[in-house]
Amino acid sequence: MNRRIIIGLAIALGIVLTWWAFSGPEGGNDIATAQVQKGTVEVSVSVTGELQAKESEKIMGPPGMRQANIWRTNITDMVDEGTVVDSGDYIATLDRTELADKLKNLYSELEKTESQFIAQKLDTSLNLRTARDELVNLQYAMEEKKLIHDQSKYEAPAVQRQAQIDMEKAKRQYEQTVENYQLKRKQAEAKTSEVYASYSQIKNSYEFTQNLLGKFEITAPKGGMLIYHRDWDGEKVQVGSAVSTWNPIVATLPNLDKMISVTYVNEVDISKIKKGQRVSIGIDAFQGKTFDGIITDVANVGEQMDNTDAKVFEVVIELSESDTILRPAMTTSNEIHVGSFEESLYLPIEAVYSFGKLKAVYQSSLGGMRLKEVKTGPSNDNQIIIEEGLENGENVLIVPIGTAEVNDTLRLSNTPSA
Repeated sequence: MNRRIIIGLAIALGIVLTWWAFSGPEGGNDIATAQVQKGTVEVSVSVTGELQAKESEKIMGPPGMRQANIWRTNITDMVDEGTVVDSGDYIATLDRTELADKLKNLYSELEKTESQFIAQKLDTSLNLRTARDELVNLQYAMEEKKLIHDQSKYEAPAVQRQAQIDMEKAKRQYEQTVENYQLKRKQAEAKTSEVYASYSQIKNSYEFTQNLLGKFEITAPKGGMLIYHRDWDGEKVQVGSAVSTWNPIVATLPNLDKMISVTYVNEVDISKIKKGQRVSIGIDAFQGKTFDGIITDVANVGEQMDNTDAKVFEVVIELSESDTILRPAMTTSNEIHVGSFEESLYLPIEAVYSFGKLKAVYQSSLGGMRLKEVKTGPSNDNQIIIEEGLENGENVLIVPIGTAEVNDTLRLSNTPSA
């Protein structure tokens, strides 16, 4: 829509409102007036938020779930949110079904490998004992051949030679058997070590799983007030919720001495919001109770609101004081003080009208009203700053919304032609 069309529509609306105000069915004049004033205008942005603890102790699920190949389980029981607990107090129970099945299977494997290990040790002892007995017999045979050899020196050379050959054969057989025994012993040790390693691995897995089973009952790491953890989608983790290796948080113990209000500001107002701005924080549950705060973080990226096209930006407000009445999840009404504009001209916000990108006010003129274009600045819920187009003390009309006939005395002033 171009400027000429906008001006035409503004003129038509003014004509209609003029007739309504000055020539209405009862001939009355219901138009209120407002005067341009000069002073300080406090501009703020009002948003709702939710209290959270700035710092919290996370209560986690068992850290060994991944090692036990348990990727997720469900919470079967949990104490009520808001319960004050001491260190070591019961918090929740996780479903043990899958882990208990694994423990049962590991026990069967443990018994099997233990039997194999015992059998291997017995076989090794028996085989090596037989080999040692053979060595002893061969040693006796070697000594016997040596005695025959020593006594053969009085015999014929052929007899002596045969005795020497028999002695050397006995010695060689003994030495070969010794070498074979060493090889058998090493082979048996290696086999035994292999079986033991398998047994030991399963034994360690069984003991680890048995120990992990006990950790499926969650206790408090320290004292505090239990608050249910909110998942990535905003849902509270409670009975029936899943606890996984990639998201193992069960609950939190917040530090209630340091609180923040997390709020979301729409994209229209986010340009006004900056770190360090002062905020007045009201607690909806305690009307009239306010706290001072300061903005500590403003998101750079917006989020899509559910079921709308609007985008919002997360803003974190830290409370400058603490109070025993403050609890996580309480709703807050936050008044963000955007700026204070001193010595500014301003009007009631309802006295300024928008026609597309144009801003204008109505003023009395001879025989009716006229539209006057103005340039506006920041505004709050009640007032809007006038930067150009009006002087201090000038009066404007607050025209009621009405219906419609034409009075040709309307003139648009101070509006550049297209």
